[in-house]
Amino acid sequence: MYPVWLDITLYWLYVVTILSCVIVVLKENRNPIRSLAWVLALIFLPFAGLVLYLFFGRSMRGQRMISRHNKLELMSTMNPRKADLSTRDLDEAEKSLVKLARNISSSLYTVNNGIRIFTTGAEKFEALKHDLEDARESIYLQYYIFNDDNIGYEIADILIAKARQGLKVCVLYDHIGSFSSKNKFWRRMKEAGVMVHPFFRVNFPHLANRINWRNHRKLVVIDGAIGYIGGMNIADRYNRGAGKGAPWRDTHFRIEGDIVQSLLFSFIVDWNFLEQPARIEFPKTKPTQLQNNLGMQLVTAGPMGQWDNLALIYMKAISMARKCIYIQTPYFLPTDALQHALEAAALSKIDVRIMIPRHSDSRMLQYASFSYVTQCLKAGIKVYLYNPGMLHAKGMIVDDRIVTAGSTNFDFRSFENNFECNLLIYDREINSRMRDIFFRDMGRCTKLNYESWHRRPLLQRAWESIVRLISPIL
Repeated sequence: MYPVWLDITLYWLYVVTILSCVIVVLKENRNPIRSLAWVLALIFLPFAGLVLYLFFGRSMRGQRMISRHNKLELMSTMNPRKADLSTRDLDEAEKSLVKLARNISSSLYTVNNGIRIFTTGAEKFEALKHDLEDARESIYLQYYIFNDDNIGYEIADILIAKARQGLKVCVLYDHIGSFSSKNKFWRRMKEAGVMVHPFFRVNFPHLANRINWRNHRKLVVIDGAIGYIGGMNIADRYNRGAGKGAPWRDTHFRIEGDIVQSLLFSFIVDWNFLEQPARIEFPKTKPTQLQNNLGMQLVTAGPMGQWDNLALIYMKAISMARKCIYIQTPYFLPTDALQHALEAAALSKIDVRIMIPRHSDSRMLQYASFSYVTQCLKAGIKVYLYNPGMLHAKGMIVDDRIVTAGSTNFDFRSFENNFECNLLIYDREINSRMRDIFFRDMGRCTKLNYESWHRRPLLQRAWESIVRLISPIL
């Protein structure tokens, strides 16, 4: 039998711990709804609430991935041709978006760029393998998921061959995202000379302070001249589907030109943040031979920044809209501010369309997404369910010129907890091509209407409401 004093001591220790956590939540001045959710969880879910908060509730705001001095020093080694906004065919609203991205993400506005758009894994992986095989100096590769499946081994074999040829090959993968890949998969690359590191390895004693913050970026930089960015991971699901399902529908870009240096900068910051012995310095890159006005910015975001960078970019772009806003996302869990911005646009007779998958890879996130549909339909937002398989594309088209796409889902986690990156593209032709893709996908969708959606089963509606309650901390 335990002494009474020990029980009392443990009780008060637990109470003090809970109160300390509540005080920390309140001091962080987060979104009130999210703060209230955590306070209630801490108070009314003994032990479970504390464990959930320790693993998923703490904030990294105010920390730096790179010091101001090192950032300026690294940026000074870049040599993109600076584009003068006053000479560009941008209206004042577009220039203000450029300035916002520059101020919150040190995002250089570049021209002299080229882009190729992929919507299937087959075409993306074919191009990527070809570029990897043609590499002559360096390969920097970063993915949230790098599976040890068929396409994973094909990519790994090329990386191994290139490392043995003497190229500098660096691979950065997310430890949780790629958790299913076996150690021998990584060991095989390391033994061949590929520098391989996980981002935020989750193990004791770092379990609680790392598990919630994931690096969701998908970047490749080859010879400092060719880049890849988008939503596709390295996994067979983009070629063959998952189980008996159709291949996942996603969007990815192959880019060339001055913008590639921004991708390279992002990779180097992430790599050096891990404090590995093999640090990377910004390599000397040859100026691009491209000469055009294709404007691009790379916007990075993460839980350590002062601002929710990509949430602000989406908010600004939505507020700029005069004609249309088209969104594709696998998970639709908007912040209140973004939800209201979309509603305000639709109620202003702007054509707002949102496309989400009918069948998601996460049942809980699917129901959470569905819980927002009713108020969207009430506001006049057109909602489409993509039927063939998992829609994993993440992007937004605004009016005739603005496109943003990359790794960012339209949800709380991407905007606040993940390390993400998106391209901002300012170009009529690319906008037109992305709109054509969106409308082609619409042909594979079911358009929802309020009357039929409101008649969905009562049990489903109840479950959606329950999941909605915890959506701020999903």
